[in-house]
Amino acid sequence: MRLDPSAWRAILRIAAIWRPGALLLVAILMVCVGHSRMALALPSYARQTGQQCAACHNGFPELTPYGRLFKLNGYTFGGSTSDYPPIAVMTYGSFNHTHADQPGTNPHFGPNDNFAIDQTSVFYGGQIAPHLGAFAQLTYDGIGRGFALDNTDIRYARTASLFDAETVWGLSFNNNPTVQDVWNTTPAWSFPFVASGLAESPAAATMIEGGFGQQVAGLTTYALWNRLIYLEAGGYHSLSPRIQSALGANAADNNVLEGIAPYWRLALQHDWEQNSIEAGVFGMTANVTPHRTYGFGTDRLTDIGLDAQYQFLADHNSFSVQASAIFENQNLDASSAAGFASNGHNTLRSFHAKATYYYDQTYGATLGVFRLDGTPDATLYANDSGNNSPNSTGLIAELDYIPFNYGGPAFWRWANLKLGVQYTYYPEFNGMTGHAATDNNTLFVFAWVAF
Repeated sequence: MRLDPSAWRAILRIAAIWRPGALLLVAILMVCVGHSRMALALPSYARQTGQQCAACHNGFPELTPYGRLFKLNGYTFGGSTSDYPPIAVMTYGSFNHTHADQPGTNPHFGPNDNFAIDQTSVFYGGQIAPHLGAFAQLTYDGIGRGFALDNTDIRYARTASLFDAETVWGLSFNNNPTVQDVWNTTPAWSFPFVASGLAESPAAATMIEGGFGQQVAGLTTYALWNRLIYLEAGGYHSLSPRIQSALGANAADNNVLEGIAPYWRLALQHDWEQNSIEAGVFGMTANVTPHRTYGFGTDRLTDIGLDAQYQFLADHNSFSVQASAIFENQNLDASSAAGFASNGHNTLRSFHAKATYYYDQTYGATLGVFRLDGTPDATLYANDSGNNSPNSTGLIAELDYIPFNYGGPAFWRWANLKLGVQYTYYPEFNGMTGHAATDNNTLFVFAWVAF
């Protein structure tokens, strides 16, 4: 595979700034001031490509085969003559009800039955320059009442021929492990796509399930060969407290990656007629200083994930299934020495699965299940039952209505709207069962609009 001079120049520019923190700031500047020649289901992408939302998304934001290729090719596909800049806005509001009141959960809201504007985001979404594009999100959190740089993925991508087969290769600079992934099985883009920010959620989570989202800078390189084999590898480093504060992601008890944390991904996929299937493995390993508490060494965390996906996409009926399992090995030398954990070694396992049906890309129903379980730890997972277990099990049912997947209203045909009702049932919550678990059952009614 031969690289032309422009490819080498792009690689050298990125390599030259591969320093913690500086890389993220330079990339943000590129997004803000890059000279675009063209103008999640972002309307800016629809304007750029001239495609309907349903071309890229199966009941947004789940990606279709075309949507996955669009992302892998650096968000640069064209096809439209729109002169609008590649800017989009998204917001969603909700009504939240839990089975039992949760007083003191959030100082800005009552103990139950709350209406909220959960989130409002501005996106730069589209081509920056030939072969270079971005998904960059600035978010106002209506629950926590603050601004932050949200998920960001900036890509340089090219196509080539390798062993007489089409190969898409590229570089992704991003701030959340798995946000660059194109399948809706890995943590950043898995179901539920929106959830209540006011209800309590399970306390335990593996490192790769958002533990370092928006707190790190990462650079990975990837290739999709013959639309069959996908390979990706790279690493992440924690941003400094000053840069995290500037980007709205700082907290006094954030964990810190020491050195570079390697990330890897392998997937096999096959598309035929109206079907597509994928199976893969992903993972990350890291030396971690817990809660910025220095002087006790580091913990060693290793996550290995398995995932699979199937999609059937027809003119009026679509069906998809996604599943993932993540296994985390925790050597907690620093946490146990500093008093954050009782055990020197723990394991944690996470399982997620969901099935979705859509009629005419308008009426949808999803049923999901998740399970967290692992080693009891009297300090990490102390609970009222005394079993000190991280275990949680949940069932999620959701009904959706998307009226504009084939084109928005006459005054703004790129707009999209998703109305949904979601209910989460907990037979087990943070190691507790019975009423202690089901009191956390949550009804979440939302309206999600992008324009």
